[in-house]
Amino acid sequence: MNRPVLARHGAVRLGLVAILLLGLGGGPLAAQRHLDRYDDVFRKYSKRFFGVGYDWRLFKAQGLAESNLEPAATSWVGARGIMQLMPSTFLAIQSRNPVFASIDEDEWNIAAGVYHDRQLWRQWLEDSVESLDHHQFMFASYNAGRMPILRAQVLARGRSLDPRHWASIEQVAPFVRRWRHRETLGYIRKIEANLARMDSRGRVVAAGPPQIAPLGW
Repeated sequence: MNRPVLARHGAVRLGLVAILLLGLGGGPLAAQRHLDRYDDVFRKYSKRFFGVGYDWRLFKAQGLAESNLEPAATSWVGARGIMQLMPSTFLAIQSRNPVFASIDEDEWNIAAGVYHDRQLWRQWLEDSVESLDHHQFMFASYNAGRMPILRAQVLARGRSLDPRHWASIEQVAPFVRRWRHRETLGYIRKIEANLARMDSRGRVVAAGPPQIAPLGW
């Protein structure tokens, strides 16, 4: 093989090595971009439905718990998208927000999920749930519906526990019928862990195991 051919093959090999090195180096950066790509959408609809200054990272943490921010995610029961909404739930929300064009469009899926959170937040506010525990009640009912949580409150009240405190709900959860309580309690803890993994800008911090932080931040 002559020298020009050797040089050409050497250049190709060097190019492949460079691509591999860049790919390896870009892996974490690509993963970070994936986790941050919807931040503006979460900020926008958190501000719209919960007001200025509300911690939008809560909804990103929820999206991570629901689908790891994968827009094509589909559950075994038919929930779809980043916020894992049931089509029937989306249609009910869409009837009040016609601009939410499709459950399969990323922005409208997130917007509908945050709007649904807002509806649940208001319902628990009317029930005088403790402010520090409000997020847990909201997210629990997003996951399981309100009825299991309401049954847990009745049971807690019967045991002389304050039904407005999430700790009371956790205590009686194993005794509530027709509630997959382990799934819901695990869902809440996963959101808390996701929130604890973020810095103040909402970027997911990769280093170190997450420390569980209360949702009442």
